[in-house]
Amino acid sequence: MPETLVLALQQLTEAYVKVRQDKSFWQQLGELLSSYSGRPTPLYRARRLQAEVGGPEIWLKREDLNHTGSHKINNCLGQALLAQRLGKSTILAETGAGQHGVATATVCALLNMKCRVYMGAEDVRRQALNVSRMRLLGAEVVSVESGSRTLKDATNEAMRAWVGQVDEAHYILGSVVGPHPYPWMVRDFQAVIGHEIAERIVPRLVVACVGGGSNAAGAFAHFVPHKEVRLVGVEAGGHGMEAGQHCASLGLGRPGILHGALTYLLQDPSGQVADTHSISAGLDYPGVGPEHSSWLASGRVEYASVSDAQALDAFELLCRTEGIVPALESAHALAWYVREGPGQPEAGPWVLCLSGRGDKDVEEVLRLRGLA
Repeated sequence: MPETLVLALQQLTEAYVKVRQDKSFWQQLGELLSSYSGRPTPLYRARRLQAEVGGPEIWLKREDLNHTGSHKINNCLGQALLAQRLGKSTILAETGAGQHGVATATVCALLNMKCRVYMGAEDVRRQALNVSRMRLLGAEVVSVESGSRTLKDATNEAMRAWVGQVDEAHYILGSVVGPHPYPWMVRDFQAVIGHEIAERIVPRLVVACVGGGSNAAGAFAHFVPHKEVRLVGVEAGGHGMEAGQHCASLGLGRPGILHGALTYLLQDPSGQVADTHSISAGLDYPGVGPEHSSWLASGRVEYASVSDAQALDAFELLCRTEGIVPALESAHALAWYVREGPGQPEAGPWVLCLSGRGDKDVEEVLRLRGLA
């Protein structure tokens, strides 16, 4: 990491170690999660989806029903409260699909903090609805024109901006990526997902999409010690397994360093970060959280990928069978269920983390289907 940020990261680590043991912090966060965000989110048995697929009993963990429409607000509330305790007045964030950006802007409006969100220009185009939402909430949205103009480049610019105003600003990283203590903090703030699942049901399998990997880390963390529960993360297979056509960091990457973390990383032959592609802006990232890399290396979690086309089909299938419009990110986990579930009606119960709602993706899906 840049030398300017080392002290800030050390201070953040020390602060988080303290609040992690502070019951008043977790009580304050818990009250906001319940009264403001709407937790606990329901577990919904998708009977028509199961019948259509001919697969195991499938339950959807409805993170799409959180305020702002995804799991992202779990982490944003936690980090913003921590930033207040550090005396910070400004929040910086990166976003891909815009869900983290919207959640950050929402929390800043609630807590009266300044907000600036960095977003790749390509994602600004395909996630226009969320850009408008962020601006309505009072955030400044900075369109990033460098590189591939997607999530990696937005993260680069957000970190550069943090270097310039580290004294008054806190950077809310949206996933379990980046330098310590971010992967640890974000995992902890998202672990409420898995805890709530365990309170309701004993699953045989939990499946979630993986880009940076925050919703999957939140869904898996509780169950990692329970070896009888199968855990499956689903990456973006894009157009295929050729270089630059996918985001399957765990399936096809190799160890490397990106944004201050050692992790599995998509690289070209000379070790430079490779180009990526996904229909889903939130999965369009060349790396993954280091804890996911550890889970892969240990064999505790299985990782697979599905294509753009499979995700689109699953998106439409859930709309037709259950009246639920999923985020394109979540549709990747759905596509895995559609592909792997048939012929296993007795294998359940399975739980699928429906990480977000798909209002933001409707226009892009219609465009890709030639209907807009």
